[in-house]
Amino acid sequence: MFWKRKPRAVSPPAKVSPLIDPSDRLPIPCKETPGYYPGFHTLDQQKFWDEATRKVVLSRVADIPPIRFFSAAEAATMMAVIARILPQDDRAECTRIPILPAIDERLYLNRIEGYRYEDMPPDQEAYRLAIRAIEAMAQQLHRKPFTALKTIHQEKLLQSLHDNKPLVAKELWQGLNVKRFWAMLVSDCCAVYYAHPFAWDEIGFGGPAYPRGYMRLEGGEAESWEVDEQRYDWLAPDDTLSDHPQQTGGQESSHQGQAGTH
Repeated sequence: MFWKRKPRAVSPPAKVSPLIDPSDRLPIPCKETPGYYPGFHTLDQQKFWDEATRKVVLSRVADIPPIRFFSAAEAATMMAVIARILPQDDRAECTRIPILPAIDERLYLNRIEGYRYEDMPPDQEAYRLAIRAIEAMAQQLHRKPFTALKTIHQEKLLQSLHDNKPLVAKELWQGLNVKRFWAMLVSDCCAVYYAHPFAWDEIGFGGPAYPRGYMRLEGGEAESWEVDEQRYDWLAPDDTLSDHPQQTGGQESSHQGQAGTH
């Protein structure tokens, strides 16, 4: 039986995101399908997939694993961290992609690549050490837990990890290669996000090619069942580092821990 979206009898008032429409300077309403392909739903193509593929993809929507590795406090910190790495503020609640449960499941089941850098502990230990250090940084800088910080303060703290220059609590980062952990964290988040069909809607990806395949392979032509790309412009809120020029040189793009596939 195929998974389908249930139609609403009465639409609730649209929630607005903190993003600003540059055309009228008003908040952008949250959307079930934000991005450049409004109205496109990858799951509408599921009848063209084989049974095994359909089962795997639909499980990413319907079968959200429980939190079993992180403690409640650790999970709260991680949720706040992930919300800054991959914000979903312009998504309606019903299509927000559950990133933390998938990372938690990977760590709980010890799904790894089969290798480990000599200056990195096992992934499970690395995450717990990092959470402890992030919370210590928040307390030393602002005397508050990370979850209680303003967005700009969360982002400046995380920016220092991205830059491999923790602002404080440097003694806690001694046993953990910050650069490698940051690459692993971002890789884990992106791998989960872009494996989800709701993210495919956002980027206009039609899902698995097998067995139907794609016919229009030249000239950028769209398949008959695809939709045209539309502009999706927005301005970030003031309380964020987004839209601020950032130096990107020197960052490793590949996974740097034991696991992750992006």
